[in-house]
Amino acid sequence: MEYEAVIGLETHVQLKTKSKMWCGCANEFGAPPNTHVCPVCLGLPGVLPVANEEALRLTALSGFLLNCTVNRYVKFDRKNYFYPDVSKNYQLTQHEHPSTRNGCVEFEFQGGLARVRIIQAHLEEDVGKNFHFDRESGVDFNRAGVPLMEIVTEPDITSAEMAYEYLNALKDILVYGGVSDCDMEKGMVRCDVNVSVRPRGQDRLGARVEIKNMNSFSGVRKALEYEIPRQVKVLEQGGQLIQSTRRWNDVAGITEEMRTKEHVHDYRYFPEPDLMPFQLSDAWLAEVKSRVVELPLARKQRFMRDYQLPAPDAQTFVWDVPLGNYFEGIARQARNPKAAANWVINNLRAQLTEAGTTLADLKFPPTGILELIDLVDSGKISSRIAQEVFGEMFATGQSPGQIVEKKGLVQVSDAGALEQFCDQAIAAHPGPVADFKAGKAAALNFLKGQVMKLSKGKANPALVGEILERKLKG
Repeated sequence: MEYEAVIGLETHVQLKTKSKMWCGCANEFGAPPNTHVCPVCLGLPGVLPVANEEALRLTALSGFLLNCTVNRYVKFDRKNYFYPDVSKNYQLTQHEHPSTRNGCVEFEFQGGLARVRIIQAHLEEDVGKNFHFDRESGVDFNRAGVPLMEIVTEPDITSAEMAYEYLNALKDILVYGGVSDCDMEKGMVRCDVNVSVRPRGQDRLGARVEIKNMNSFSGVRKALEYEIPRQVKVLEQGGQLIQSTRRWNDVAGITEEMRTKEHVHDYRYFPEPDLMPFQLSDAWLAEVKSRVVELPLARKQRFMRDYQLPAPDAQTFVWDVPLGNYFEGIARQARNPKAAANWVINNLRAQLTEAGTTLADLKFPPTGILELIDLVDSGKISSRIAQEVFGEMFATGQSPGQIVEKKGLVQVSDAGALEQFCDQAIAAHPGPVADFKAGKAAALNFLKGQVMKLSKGKANPALVGEILERKLKG
């Protein structure tokens, strides 16, 4: 019997706020343990939470970015459970009335577009972090109360690789939108994986196994690459799978059972009595919606469509937004947007990296690149000379025309002068000449290179090739 995997993901993302969800303590990574805490963070008796409105805005913004319905009525509930890193013995979350519902993420996968539906993206609070030593354990509550958004998918994912690509697409969207920095090394993104297997073609889902607290996307992929065959093997051997929670052991490369899975009613959800429900106004939602940005996939598709860029070039401008914005400022005026992209990606970016500077430090205006392209396209300078001119532009801020005139770099296209250079090259290199005549076409490139040296890079390469071929075949 052939089996198929059914996968849903719950992704927890720390929001990009300056303070925590219910108090004024700093939302900051890396501080000494228990230095960003207060009575509210620690759940001391008598304290009252005050909601961070920016966290509510960022959750609603995420809803717009993820094609969700953004709800006007939201409220918080208590999720009751005991664990050392939960100082209150409950977590504040949105259970019955979340900020958003019913969205989707589209992303590139296996040469096409895949679509994963979002059940909801809701707001809650992060918990502390446990540390275990040789003979004792400790809890750092600096993270307790940090705004945390949980994004829950439908079980639309069918493979480990698809889960990996979805998570990367989700991360790109949230970073683009300014919702979160999504720095996994700082624990800003964590993921729970729900996976089951069933006979292919069957509608009924199999027993769901949850793999908890994955802290890297590659870890999610590796855990699924192990867990899916494990479940299939159990069924093929006549065993039975039960709903359970497992952990990923990255060192051993296996999942390990933690406990049989608790159910929703085990958490005894009830409305948070210290917070009134939030009724979001049209003006409030309009302000949030004004912060929606063009998403990575849409940006890539538009660059390919509007400027006829190949996918790798467009992807470069997706990953590097300032560089893409700089290119687009040029491309709108360019007769040859592809050539402009080549100069921005291959030359400008390399010079900026080598000099350790930014686009804001450029000494020449964007039109300088267009002028340089025109000089090459018109045949006034060769591509090789253009590289030299660009280096001078970058260093001095002078225009390409000024540099070409000052240094006498105009390309030699005079047939008489080129004939002389070609004759010299042929006379000086009888070996390559004989090779070409014997059918080795590559020898012509060597001779062209010698002509370029003789002309100090000024010879028109196309004309040189024509003249050499004519002389050698004549």
